[in-house]
Amino acid sequence: MFLGEHQHSLDAKGRVILPARFRDQLEGGAVMSKALDGCLAVYPMEEFRQVADKAREAAQRGPAERQAARALFSGAVEFIPDKQGRVAVPPNLREFAGLTREVIVAGMYHRIEIWDAERFRERDREGDASILAATDIPDFGM
Repeated sequence: MFLGEHQHSLDAKGRVILPARFRDQLEGGAVMSKALDGCLAVYPMEEFRQVADKAREAAQRGPAERQAARALFSGAVEFIPDKQGRVAVPPNLREFAGLTREVIVAGMYHRIEIWDAERFRERDREGDASILAATDIPDFGM
């Protein structure tokens, strides 16, 4: 499982270092793809297979779903982190997520999200406000 928030920087080659505690879960390979809310998602291979099955099924419903699946699959890239935990983020994915030098690598239980740091902070404030209001979301056992 992936938990926590980690601030990192993209290096000159467009690589990001994944936190050490995430790496062992990606040793069998992983997939990086576009994700909802303007971030990138990193899935362990088995988790991506489940996402891919749902996307393929949704693509049969209509043109919007088909285009979303097309964007997911055409932008996705398989990888294995190097020994230092670095992962190259392709230019098309950096552009999609608006990544600048400073990024946040966030655990989302079954996947990792890579965010532009400023965009993440904006979304994080929205999430904090939702938790504080807590009228339209389940309590998640909090």
